[in-house]
Amino acid sequence: MALVSAKEMLEKARDGKYAVGQFNINNLEWTKSILQTAEELRSPVILGVSEGAGKYMTGFKTVAAMVKAMIEELKITVPVALHLDHGTYEGCYKCIEAGFSSIMFDGSHFPIDENIEKTKELVKVCKKHKMSLEAEVGAIGGEEDGVIGKGECANPDECKKIADLGVTMLAAGIGNIHGKYPENWEGLSFETLAAVKEKVGDMPLVLHGGTGIPTDMIKKAISLGVAKINVNTECQLSFQEATRKYIEEGKDLVGKGFDPRKLLAPGCEAIKATVREKMEIFGSIGKA
Repeated sequence: MALVSAKEMLEKARDGKYAVGQFNINNLEWTKSILQTAEELRSPVILGVSEGAGKYMTGFKTVAAMVKAMIEELKITVPVALHLDHGTYEGCYKCIEAGFSSIMFDGSHFPIDENIEKTKELVKVCKKHKMSLEAEVGAIGGEEDGVIGKGECANPDECKKIADLGVTMLAAGIGNIHGKYPENWEGLSFETLAAVKEKVGDMPLVLHGGTGIPTDMIKKAISLGVAKINVNTECQLSFQEATRKYIEEGKDLVGKGFDPRKLLAPGCEAIKATVREKMEIFGSIGKA
């Protein structure tokens, strides 16, 4: 199955009151583990690529070629979108050229008028290429590729201005952050989410920083219009923990346990378990 835009899968999720997971990929192992789990569970999935991860994997063209070939070789039949995560204006055009099926333009750090102008232009380009486009209003807390946000809540009126441009989905800051949540985290602002939902209507909403948000908050966010939830840190942590255990138990010193295919296998299984757990919470299993 070829890559698809995220539009249809998110509209189905919105109407069905579940969410599609965006799981960020960092290499071949990540991509393979996520695709295999999505196929096994018959869940639609979005593969997220940050600009830093894209650079690490030698460029967006390499990433797109790998994902497309892997979908074919693994005989993946569920809907898969390849999505730029927190893209710069320049990065968006690179991904369009590379053959991604979806992009996010993060103009949240610009003044709202500049965010609107750049988003408006990208809406036209994405429509021409039949790609989905995610926009952002209000900063997501934490650090992502060097951009540090305090987790400011979005202005619902600004959200409406961006939504009215014709974007596919909207990421609105509601107190969520990237990375691990601190112990003194105040939780998601459902008041902000409800106000944004009232302004943007049926627009599928996106929840960034899905790692560590309690299940009850996730489910409440979905009930208030969130149709896409991003997960990255949790997969990294589970991969790291499983790999550490394998080495600490000395398994890399037995036979050919040092072979990367064996060394990385426990981490890959840990990613699969994390993705499975998230898809269950999000309600996307069997929705392909």
